[in-house]
Amino acid sequence: MYNYARLAPEECEFVVIGPQADLPDGKRLFVDIDGLPIVIFGISGQYFAIADVCSHDDGPLGDGEVEGYEVTCPRHGARFDIRTGKVLALPAVIDIPAYPVRIDDGQITIGVPLQRSSP
Repeated sequence: MYNYARLAPEECEFVVIGPQADLPDGKRLFVDIDGLPIVIFGISGQYFAIADVCSHDDGPLGDGEVEGYEVTCPRHGARFDIRTGKVLALPAVIDIPAYPVRIDDGQITIGVPLQRSSP
């Protein structure tokens, strides 16, 4: 899988998700952008977005327990870095997509690749 956090802004289409106020610190927001399930986390005043799909078995990831910058898959316990999508613990062995997030005029926007493939 491709780590979208490494994309340059000119390689992305930034999609408006909603007002920054919709995602208070410590909360998460689930969105679907053209078939890409994404979960956005608000952590310590920063925003991070990763695929809402565990690379171990394609199960949902966003409902997992968050500790620091790590999320644990609620199905089998794989762990991922919310900032980068990097896998941190088995049974997953493949990183998941991480999407760049920015705030534009108080709106949360997520950068998705101009030419997308499924996560």
